Amino acid sequence: MSLAPSVSFEFFPPKSDTMATRLWESVSKLAPVGPDFVSVTYGAGGSTRERTHDTVRRMVEETPLTPAAHLTCVSASREDVLAVAQQYWQDGVRHIVALRGDAADGMGAPFQPHPQGFASSIELVAALRDHGPGAFELSVACYPEPHPDSRGEDSDIAFLRAKQDAGASRAISQFFFEADDFLRFLDRAHKGGVTLPIIPGIMLQPNFAGLKRIANLCGARLPDWLHARYEGSDQDPALRDRITADIAAELCQRLQDAGVSQFHFYTLNRADLTLDTCRLLGVHPHQETAS
Repeated sequence: MSLAPSVSFEFFPPKSDTMATRLWESVSKLAPVGPDFVSVTYGAGGSTRERTHDTVRRMVEETPLTPAAHLTCVSASREDVLAVAQQYWQDGVRHIVALRGDAADGMGAPFQPHPQGFASSIELVAALRDHGPGAFELSVACYPEPHPDSRGEDSDIAFLRAKQDAGASRAISQFFFEADDFLRFLDRAHKGGVTLPIIPGIMLQPNFAGLKRIANLCGARLPDWLHARYEGSDQDPALRDRITADIAAELCQRLQDAGVSQFHFYTLNRADLTLDTCRLLGVHPHQETAS
C-alpha cells in the first residue's frame, strides 16, 4: 500500500458573516490534517483583496497553518501590488501564490494590464523575488489542459519555464478529471526544462451545474463519464458529496500510482467533503491517528 500523500488546501475569503462562520469552521476542522500550506484566493479583478489580507493575517495569528496569500496583477499598479506584498511580509506571511489573475470583468473577459501594472505573472514573480525584506516562497499556476488564452502546448510549457526562471518555487495546476491529462502535461513540462514541483489541483465542487460553469470559463474538460456519475443526483446533496469525494480520491489514487505524492484541494470552504476525500486517501486529522 502506498504512503499517504501530503496535501494542501485552498480557501476563499468570506463575503458575509454567514460565510465567515463557515470559513472558520472549515479552517478549524481541516487544520488538524496538517496541510503543507493553505492558500487564500482573490476574487475576480482583485475584488476581495482586503478580505484576503484579513483572512491570511488571522490565520497567521490564530492557527497553526502556513497560509499562502494569492496576489494578482489585476487593477493595481506595480507599486500597489508590491506594497501589499510588503504588508504580507510584515504580517508574517512568507508564501505567495503569484497569479496574473482574472480580468476585473470576471473569468472569461479579456485581460487588460493596469497602465502602471504588471503585464504577466512572470513579471510579478520576478518583482517579488527581487523586492522586499526577504525571500518569499512563490507558487504559480499551470494548466494541464489549454488555458483559454493559450497559444499552444509548447507556448504553455515555455511560459511555465519562464515563471520558474523568474523565481517560482512550485506550480499548482488548474483542476482536471483525467489523470492521463496531468501526466502527459508533467512529461511535457519535464522535457521543456521545468524542474520545480508541479502539484495537481483537485476540485471539490459537488454542484455539477456550478462545476460546468467554472470549467467552461477556465477551459477544463468534463468527460462524459463525469456527467454520468452525477446523473440523478441534483436533489440529493449528500449523494453529490459522496460522488465528489469518490471521484477526487480515485483521481488522486491513479496519480499516486504514477508517482505523484502531493495534492492541492480546491475546498470551496467545505470541510466535511474535504475531510472525507482525505480519509479515502489515508490522510486523517491528527486526533484520529492518535486515538
